Amino acid sequence: MQPAISELKEYLDEKVYLYNTPAFIESDPISIPHRFTKKEDIEISGFLAATIAWGNRKMILRNANRIMELLDNSPYDFIMNSCDGDFDSIGHFVHRTFNSADLIYFLKALQNIYRNRGGMESIFAGHQNEASLQPAIHAFYEVFFELDHEKRAERHVADPFKGSAAKKMNMYLRWMVRKDRRGVDFGIWKTIKPAQLLMPLDVHVENYARQLQLIQRKQRDWLTVCELTANLKQIDAKDPVRFDYALFGMGIEKAIV
Repeated sequence: MQPAISELKEYLDEKVYLYNTPAFIESDPISIPHRFTKKEDIEISGFLAATIAWGNRKMILRNANRIMELLDNSPYDFIMNSCDGDFDSIGHFVHRTFNSADLIYFLKALQNIYRNRGGMESIFAGHQNEASLQPAIHAFYEVFFELDHEKRAERHVADPFKGSAAKKMNMYLRWMVRKDRRGVDFGIWKTIKPAQLLMPLDVHVENYARQLQLIQRKQRDWLTVCELTANLKQIDAKDPVRFDYALFGMGIEKAIV
């Protein structure tokens, strides 16, 4: 290991230890799936929370909890035991550009996935490869929108085949796949390895990663996600996205300063 890499690893390991703690959960969207114990409830609540995870964090948590209330705080049972009429009569909801019509379609799409496609994990597991989860995320996008839908709903699920950095999807996959002793991520999906995950790239992660010269590309797109992940794999090939906490936390601190 090169000295520069060794020093960077020591620094980032220290920051991971600082930020990757249960104290992180309360103010983060990951707190929504942490309300549940059933695998499917964790998957569904996590996916819906990740979907609206942009903007003010307090607003994200408030609106994600509102979705859980609309689903009677039993998302899997609600989805599996509801008909179109139940979905269509769901109450008013809006989070920025994600509204009631989007939420209704998402519930119908999730019902289709769990009734007819073997659940969310099976889609990702069936289209993964060792080199990249890009085809798996694309396959999920295709399955998710196989029902009749308004075009506008597509803006809320990323397709990396179109160049998207897929920040929310990569974050969601981190929640489902990673597991360590700190108790933040869930690690309930055993068919995908942490080594296959890619970094969620938001503005805080991006800005601090650039300061550490982990990113050279000027864009914020899928290729930049791959560049950042590849550089972090030089530090930890088996679990590169564990550094998400360090980069995100330090990025916020630097932004506040």
